[in-house]
Amino acid sequence: MTILLTGGTGTLGKLVTPLLADAGSKVRVLSRSSHEAKDGIEYVNGDLATGEGLEAALSGIETIIHCAGSAKGDEDKARNLVEAAAQAGSPHVVYISVVGADRLPVESVIDRTMFGYFAAKRAAELAVSESGLPWTTLRATQFHDFVLAAARGMAKMPVIPVPAGVRFQPVDARDVAARLVELALGEPSGLVPDIAGPKVYGMDEVVRGYLAAVGKRRPMMPVRLPGKAARAYREGANLSLAPATGQRTWEDFLAEQVSQAR
Repeated sequence: MTILLTGGTGTLGKLVTPLLADAGSKVRVLSRSSHEAKDGIEYVNGDLATGEGLEAALSGIETIIHCAGSAKGDEDKARNLVEAAAQAGSPHVVYISVVGADRLPVESVIDRTMFGYFAAKRAAELAVSESGLPWTTLRATQFHDFVLAAARGMAKMPVIPVPAGVRFQPVDARDVAARLVELALGEPSGLVPDIAGPKVYGMDEVVRGYLAAVGKRRPMMPVRLPGKAARAYREGANLSLAPATGQRTWEDFLAEQVSQAR
């Protein structure tokens, strides 16, 4: 099987690539910049935002794993990808989305400013499911990496404003990568059960855990975020309704990261 991977150098994609190779798949990574083939991985130039290079990149492809993501424009990139894929044949499209994409009401300017990512992911989901191609979509909760980046940034402030009532169910990107590869090597399955971490944490718990791990102290001040999407977030729209399937906890990931930084 020849698989095209988008976002192959990102947090998730760089974990997916070796798993596919170990499974015996031929891997072609789409990139906007040139890379030489390495460890049996082929790199091809292409731009999801413009569609340039996609026709050649998709030649002979049987399955696409779409991991590429950005702060904005995800829906347009997904549309460009599936339109090009439909012209190339009928490859199986495996898409990684986010839990809550269909449950957060992103309506106002405030909603879109803070939670526009969820609306873009939902639009990208629809682009994939309505493409006429065989498809599989997996929704994941926030990665440990994202939660760590947020905690690090907040810890730089003398007083940390913590969004009140906000909770996370962080999942390890390695668990998500393994599940994506399993889905890519299987039959198209539509929307599959979420993948989520084994525990739910308040944002205040996440920040306190990070501060304790790095030996810092900071006062924290609860802040109530405005808007309908923020209310839905406080009500748990970003948490999985399915049983947790991720194995690694936030505490394990945090200890690992802190140990590596020393």
